[in-house]
Amino acid sequence: MEFMAKERAALERFMPGLDDMLATIPLADLERPGNPGLPAFKAAGGPKLLVPAEYHGLGATPVEAIRVQRALGSRSPSLAIAATMHGFSVAGLVEVSQTSTGFEWMLLEAIARENLLLASGFAEGRTGAAILSPALRAVRRGDNLVVSGSKKPCTLSRSMDMLTASVAVTDDEGRDRLAVVLIPAGSPGIEIRPFWNSFVLAGAESDEVVLKDVEVSRHLVVMTDNTTDDQRLDDLQSGTFLWFELLVSASYLGVASALAERVLAAGKADAVERAALVVEAEAAMTTLEGVARAMGDGERGQDMFATALCARYAVQDAIGRIARRATELLGGMAYIGSGDVAYLSAASTALMFHPPSRTRMSQQLCDYFAGQPLRVA
Repeated sequence: MEFMAKERAALERFMPGLDDMLATIPLADLERPGNPGLPAFKAAGGPKLLVPAEYHGLGATPVEAIRVQRALGSRSPSLAIAATMHGFSVAGLVEVSQTSTGFEWMLLEAIARENLLLASGFAEGRTGAAILSPALRAVRRGDNLVVSGSKKPCTLSRSMDMLTASVAVTDDEGRDRLAVVLIPAGSPGIEIRPFWNSFVLAGAESDEVVLKDVEVSRHLVVMTDNTTDDQRLDDLQSGTFLWFELLVSASYLGVASALAERVLAAGKADAVERAALVVEAEAAMTTLEGVARAMGDGERGQDMFATALCARYAVQDAIGRIARRATELLGGMAYIGSGDVAYLSAASTALMFHPPSRTRMSQQLCDYFAGQPLRVA
């Protein structure tokens, strides 16, 4: 069996022809703004990967989803991260639909039938902000909400069909409640501004989305029981963020795996060195698949999220070791002869910047393993 054969088989099964097409496009072309990867992903039905089959989606299990993400990451880091953010948003709707009697099922059907891409406007990217702290505020206007604020960076800012975002809403008792809104991209009051200045992951379209008095129908609002200063995960949030940790970790593992694959293809390094790369990459994937299988069996909650965080940080360390060693084994001529090796090496490090960071979660994990509730910093 070839390296990453399971992952590429999963991608081919859910999005026929996409992997072959991505393999023919130079990496530099896939990583620039306006790249052909996102339109190809959409045309292949990628947006409906996590939509349950009952809502006309592809119904991928957690294990299948992370295999797809690893395959995407090995071809285009920017596409994998864009797909992760979309999948994170869809997963939230799926989690809500399992217990709600609202209109989430209609949104899921629309995503599947119309191949809608969802951008994620949660707290990621705000220095010092907790992952559950909303970047946007909303006020009530009749039954609807009017949302204002700015989200930067916001992946898929220029290709999104809808924006999903956390917002703070003041309730009748004067407390700020956490809500999730879905906003059509063409809504009056939405502006996209340049923000992402790095060449790394530029193809993910992570620019600024500014909202000025954007009215959101009550049918596109999901209220939670959490206040904005409460960093405890409820069942909905823990389920959604479980998906995020798995998808984003698998995506970056795919990036590092692309470097290992180049070492295998070159065949110049000692077999012990080549095997060590494969062992580390496959062990990391096995770790993620273990969490994914438990998710597929219905496990949720704080204990499961703590397990996912441990897996994510372990995989994050493995990615660093794989990328450094693979780059060294490929040698200086491979590094200077093409930008691909340097680019993949740089892109693989970005997992550490996604929330919740290890630095901010270290004390929380220590407290959790000492018997206290898990809080998200």
